[in-house]
Amino acid sequence: MKKLFVYLKGYGRECVLAPLFKMLEASFELFIPLVVASIIDGGILGGDRAHIVRMVLVMAALGFVGLASAVTAQYFAAKAAIGFSARLRHVLMAHIQSLSYTEIDTLGTSTLITRMTSDVNQVQTGVNMCLRLLMRSPFVVFGAMVMAFTIDFDCALIFAGVIAVLCIIVFSIMLATIPMYRRVQGQLDSVTSATRENLNGVRVLRAFCKEDAEAEKFNKRTSILTRMQLAVGRVSAAMNPLTYVVINAAVILLIYTGALRVEMGSLTQGEVVALYNYMSQILVELVKMANLIILLTKAWACGDRIASVLDIRSSQQDGTCVPTADMPLGSVQFDNVSLLYKGAGAESLDGITFSVHPGQTVGVIGGTGCGKTSLVGLIPRFYDATEGRVLLGGTDVRSIRKEALRERIAIVPQKAVLFKGTIRSNLLWGNANATDEELHEALRIAQALDVVNAKPGRLDEPVEQGGRNFSGGQRQRLTIARALVKRPDILILDDSASALDYATDASLRRAIREMDHRPTTFIVSQRASSVRYADVIIVLEDGRTAGVGTHEELLASCPVYQEIYASQYEAEEVAQHA
Repeated sequence: MKKLFVYLKGYGRECVLAPLFKMLEASFELFIPLVVASIIDGGILGGDRAHIVRMVLVMAALGFVGLASAVTAQYFAAKAAIGFSARLRHVLMAHIQSLSYTEIDTLGTSTLITRMTSDVNQVQTGVNMCLRLLMRSPFVVFGAMVMAFTIDFDCALIFAGVIAVLCIIVFSIMLATIPMYRRVQGQLDSVTSATRENLNGVRVLRAFCKEDAEAEKFNKRTSILTRMQLAVGRVSAAMNPLTYVVINAAVILLIYTGALRVEMGSLTQGEVVALYNYMSQILVELVKMANLIILLTKAWACGDRIASVLDIRSSQQDGTCVPTADMPLGSVQFDNVSLLYKGAGAESLDGITFSVHPGQTVGVIGGTGCGKTSLVGLIPRFYDATEGRVLLGGTDVRSIRKEALRERIAIVPQKAVLFKGTIRSNLLWGNANATDEELHEALRIAQALDVVNAKPGRLDEPVEQGGRNFSGGQRQRLTIARALVKRPDILILDDSASALDYATDASLRRAIREMDHRPTTFIVSQRASSVRYADVIIVLEDGRTAGVGTHEELLASCPVYQEIYASQYEAEEVAQHA
């Protein structure tokens, strides 16, 4: 948590002025009991109405100035807390974006969402309340005790004893609840993960009639979270009744002692009332402080969770080479490449070796889980090879700056993702300066021009979150168009035409081959027809290369390719001639 305080830099003035104005308000509040004592002793008992009026006006002035000070303090505290949380969110998001896929896979999306939202909100509230009350409450408590000593030493000893007992209670509960709040936030990650999984897979759940089963699992997780929250809540809730018992016992003792001293003539009635008011102030402030410590305990636990993410360093070191615009990167060479995912029991790729010339079309085919996506993911450095080298234009990808590398590569992932906005705004991700003519050309090649022309808004047609107002095939074609707008040196289509019919798929591949700007194209597919006309076909089996060659060469020499082709050829022929 301490590491996060650096993000308050720039708000030093607010961090000083907020508690100062709060203590100014508290100072005026400490004078109120003395004014009340003066009203009783000098006005009511003496029958001096003018004195009562003067003291009432003084009390009103103290209240007005105190209110102005409190509002000013709140303004500065809120400004610092909101600015701090905004900066922290930006830094956290930028840090998450800098992490490699390995770290993101390890952390998990759900816990990152929780830390970006719930945890940051808790820390923001903690900073706000800390600036307002952390100095004010102790100031009032000890100030009231000092003022009590100025009135009567014997009665003030009661104040000192009460404060010592209350400090023991407060800090004991704080130490007990900090680890409990950490566990609560961890369980909240689990609930968030279950929620996200169920919402993403709602269609699958309904298709298999698993709503009740998943609801039961979700209820179990929320029940665990509820039990944990109740447990920590019971410990935290003990603070208020314990402090009330101690304070009220002290009030009884104070009134009893004060009454005896009034009888002895050592105290006046107004001074007893002033002492009682100071004890009440201590009660109120200690209750505030107890609640503040509960809140700060939550904030501290959440801050530690955020700091733990910021402490993670990417396992990938960025390269230093920046290829010039005229430096070709179209040639791809895998030199005995192996890949082992973190925590995996076996390698996903093992000893992959092949070479591709610029402008060639490369087909990557194989059974489910054979490593096709892993292979193409090494080219833009989504992951780094654990053994061997991946060379682009003769340069190891690990020596090239990632930003410069990915500017020259366009990848269309298996899951077509569109972002909220318009068709135009999504396509411009590929090239922010692209003209309408270039956008239409990319749409034509991606077989998506008819999709856009059928929409009332054409390029300015709204796109809802995730592109849910488009069909699966339309989303795939639009994401392919977005990649083509980039005019990359290397184009990777990672099973990105799976929702297209055979005729559209064939038209897409033909249009890509006829492009004036001919990128090196990797087509990952489980369809033999999608890779049949590729210049080079790479056949994978269990992470190893089962064959490399043309369609004809593999049909003659590769049993794995023969099996794949034989299992699909008849069905494809029927579909194409239907």
